[in-house]
Parts: sequence; C-alpha cells; structure tokens
Amino acid sequence: MARDTDRPLRSDAQRNREKILSTAARMFAERGLDAHLDHIAKEAGVGSGTLYRNFSTREALIEAAYRHELSRLCDASPHLLATLPPGEALRAWMARALDYATAKLGMADALRAVIDSGGAPYDKSKEMLLDSITPLLDAGARAGVIRDDVPAADLLLGLFGIAMAAGGAEHREQAERLLDLLFDGLRVR
Repeated sequence: MARDTDRPLRSDAQRNREKILSTAARMFAERGLDAHLDHIAKEAGVGSGTLYRNFSTREALIEAAYRHELSRLCDASPHLLATLPPGEALRAWMARALDYATAKLGMADALRAVIDSGGAPYDKSKEMLLDSITPLLDAGARAGVIRDDVPAADLLLGLFGIAMAAGGAEHREQAERLLDLLFDGLRVR
C-alpha cells in the first residue's frame, strides 16, 4: 500500500524518500527499465519495504523521481539569485539544467512506460521550467549583463538541444563548451 500523501512525513522518512528518489533518478537514467527496484532500495540504503511503502508501482517511482529532479532544478533558481551575481546565477542554472536534461534523456524509456500506463510525468514541466528561468533572465537584464530580447522558451530549447547533442557523461566537456557558447550569446555587448 502506498503512503498517505496528505500526511507530512517524519524527518527520517523524508530523508529516506529523498534518498530513494535521487537514487532512482540516477539508476533509471543509467539503466533505463533495467533498473530493479530492489537494487534502487539497496543503493539508497533503505529496505525494499520502505521503497514499496512510498511507491507502490515502478511507474509511481519513475514519475516521482522525474518530478523530484525537475523540482530540484526549479527550486534552485531563487537560491542561485540570492547567492551569485545574476550572470553567474544564470550560468550555474544552465549547468544544472543540462544535468536535468541528461537525466531525463536517460530516463526516456522509463518515462515512456509511465505514459503508456496512463501517467503524465511531463504535466506542467514546461511551465515550471519557464517560471524558474525567467527570474534569472530578468535579473541578468536588469543588471545589464544579459540581453533582454531572449525569450525563456528559446533558451530552454537551446539547453535541451545541447543535452540531446552532447549531454551524455562521456561528452560532458563538449556540452560545457556548448553551454559557454550559448551563454556568450546571451551576454550584452
């Protein structure tokens, strides 16, 4: 039986859930549908029962892991803006977006299985990403370091294009160079 999502988790249960979701995202990205739930639980340092109490099906875990990674990326925007100058905050977010996009591409088969079972893992993803990147672009424009004529949707498309072309771990150096080229195109001249 899956846990009651209306009741808040104890702090230790929340830590276990976070470990499961982070591990699942990594393992589904690396192994796709070959990632076994018992191996995910073991790698996360929890028992299989803990995993199954939180996620009653493989599809529920895949969708939750994807949404967890999306939330981690989107939630980073305010922190980056609070701790870095606007241009640096945007470039740091772009690197995190590459990590997210690479994991998403690695999870493609697993996410298709969720969709085939009636799930909607991408529901509101684009809106969340746009809501996350827009304040970064706006702050950079206000500071005079980022062009103010680049739509957030265009930047996202560029980031995902880089991930598709050179996002694999073996191509990370090339992907970083491409991110630098994209970022350079955002700078005010």
